Amino acid sequence: MPRRTAQEWIRLSLRTPGILIFGMVMAPCGWVLDLTATVAPSWRTLNNLPNRPTSEYIEQGIWDICRRTTSSPRGECSLEDTTYFGNEIIEVAQGLMVASLVVTLVGLAVAIPGVRCWKDRPNWVAAGLGGLLIFLSGVMTIIPIAWYTHILNDVTTVSPVIDVRVGYCIVLGYIGGIFEILGGFVMFIGICRCCGGRNRGEVRVEDARGTQFRQKPPPRPTIIPSLDRRSNPSTTVPYSKDSLDDDVSFPRAKSPGVRSVNTSYSGRPGDADL
Repeated sequence: MPRRTAQEWIRLSLRTPGILIFGMVMAPCGWVLDLTATVAPSWRTLNNLPNRPTSEYIEQGIWDICRRTTSSPRGECSLEDTTYFGNEIIEVAQGLMVASLVVTLVGLAVAIPGVRCWKDRPNWVAAGLGGLLIFLSGVMTIIPIAWYTHILNDVTTVSPVIDVRVGYCIVLGYIGGIFEILGGFVMFIGICRCCGGRNRGEVRVEDARGTQFRQKPPPRPTIIPSLDRRSNPSTTVPYSKDSLDDDVSFPRAKSPGVRSVNTSYSGRPGDADL
């Protein structure tokens, strides 16, 4: 089947396609979550520390380690642990998380010029390449997060009595990576026209001629009944002249009184007339 040219398709409107809106919303949200997961020192927490109060716990991240208590939100950070930071996963996570943040910004910078809605059609190549970069940034976030979670108890040799728990950075990293993967993938599928062009908001020209460009029938005229019943020939109710004169919604001027005529006047002047 020969491939259709671009001239055989037409956009239904100048609005930004939904797949591009979805990607441009999900990517910044994922970037903010990934940034929080990168800088916050809570990839895992160590509870029930030996020879320490039960309310005290340690938060370990990829850049810093903090000691906190449940009674006070503030804690002591910048703790030294060469054994923890010497693990391979820590170095890999540092590099991939920073690279993910940078690649997401580059992907947004590439995609924004192609998503401009004031053009007749978006630049699908630029938007698709930006979506591909955003997709790769999400993958670079998921890899260290999943690896760290898999070896959560093996990052360092900890005492069996210590309770190792997942930190909130792991959860935020998973959510942010999934946001970027979904947003980048949806934007990338705009490079190829699929689903009959509905992913781009387009239809074939021959289909548009029969639906979108069909002339609409003229609107039916609205007949407003006349208030003047005497001049409305369509009425079938007879009215008399007296009923028409009485059927008024405003007061009418009084007619002058009828002068009395003296029929006995003979025309001869009397004494009173002199």
